[in-house]
Amino acid sequence: MDNKLGLSSLTAIVIGSMIGAGVFSLPQNMASVASPAAVILGWTITGVGMIFLALSFQKLAMHRPHVDSGVFGYAKEGFGDFVGFCSAWGYWLSAMLANVSYLVIVFSTLGMLFDTPDNIIFGQGNTLISIVGASCLLWMVHALVLRGVQTAALINMVTTYAKLVPLLIFIIAAMFAFSWNTFTLDFTGLHFGDGHDLMSQVKSTMLVTVWVFIGIEGAVVVSSRARNRKDIGRATILGLLTALSIYVLVTLLSMGVVKPVELASYQNPSMAKVLTHILGPWGQYIISVGLLISVCGAFLSWTVLASEAPYLCAKEKMFPKKYAELNKAGSPVKPLTLTNVWIQVSLIFVMFAGSTYDTLLIIASEMILVPYFLVGAFVLKIAIEEKNRGSLLLIGAGATVYGIWLLYASGLNYLLLSALLYLPGLYFYIQAKKEQGINPFEGKEKFGAGMLGVVAIVTVGMIWQGSLSVSF
Repeated sequence: MDNKLGLSSLTAIVIGSMIGAGVFSLPQNMASVASPAAVILGWTITGVGMIFLALSFQKLAMHRPHVDSGVFGYAKEGFGDFVGFCSAWGYWLSAMLANVSYLVIVFSTLGMLFDTPDNIIFGQGNTLISIVGASCLLWMVHALVLRGVQTAALINMVTTYAKLVPLLIFIIAAMFAFSWNTFTLDFTGLHFGDGHDLMSQVKSTMLVTVWVFIGIEGAVVVSSRARNRKDIGRATILGLLTALSIYVLVTLLSMGVVKPVELASYQNPSMAKVLTHILGPWGQYIISVGLLISVCGAFLSWTVLASEAPYLCAKEKMFPKKYAELNKAGSPVKPLTLTNVWIQVSLIFVMFAGSTYDTLLIIASEMILVPYFLVGAFVLKIAIEEKNRGSLLLIGAGATVYGIWLLYASGLNYLLLSALLYLPGLYFYIQAKKEQGINPFEGKEKFGAGMLGVVAIVTVGMIWQGSLSVSF
């Protein structure tokens, strides 16, 4: 039996990973922080930046064909073991938290459909019943992935095509309902006031746009399972262009159906409210069903991607070797168990802390920024070393600049808090190096690990003194 993944399966993984819950909240998420003019600029910057990132993956697949451990494999190849591990740990945390957010939004959507003011069953996905239901879904998917990545990829392909149907219904309906006068009524966002000029609005869209593109590297992460290496780059580009087209249309068309000021006040998933505005009560049910299919498909994709991270790290000797073991179906059992145990712990935390989908998406978005930046930086490094002044240099420079812009736009607050989440991963890295009988940190790595520790300690001190907020 051929257990390799073809172009259609790889493309479905990319689309399925990117198009999850975020697209269904895009209308309100963007309208609450930006005007139509700023949204257009924001999507332009994000679209160009993500194209540079996608082309970086494509170039690396050709220039470094021996690297088959995904985003973090490129970080290791370009900048050493410690940087590679940090990239992998950040990626794994982002993937794990993304899965927690998907489980929360599934039951939050059920709450929107079935809860009443006098009978709150699911709430915002953080009630006891929601957490029990999410836990059952988590371990059902766990059992499914244990049957093999190929089986999971096939189911993901079906759910990916199914989720596109309600999105296309929304886009077509919004096209007919679109009003140019509504769209241009407050085109530059004068209602935001003096403290929120056009560029401030653009900056505010960045974490939202990054969130909906997380997963662009889906084909790269499972590159070792690809039937044809050329399909990795093709799938990444196809998936990106499909998702970008959907995101831009959903956001801008919504602003021409409902005034942005009113749109900003909608409860999420706001797409359901917009379609209800167009079609009546049926709109809410169409989008709710679409969201449930979409999120379950994305959850399946991210379960595969999250479990691949510790497995590939173990193969690269950056994680303890026991995490490189596969079962008879070719699934990494220990990495999958590690991931889902921590998802389970996080779900319990969500219940007691009252965390919501929005909280989780911000943290998950922040943790992926460093791995994305390192991909662009590696392409730029190759171009400089090979004295390539053509497309390789342009792509590397474009992706690197975009990565720096994202880190700046996210704000110092989130960067400091993310350092705390990087620190616990050092335990796994040190254990892996001990197994090999070598020092965990050498040369510049000592400085990097020391700086990470110092930043984490400073962050804890700032939180303790109240000068740094842990609320999102």
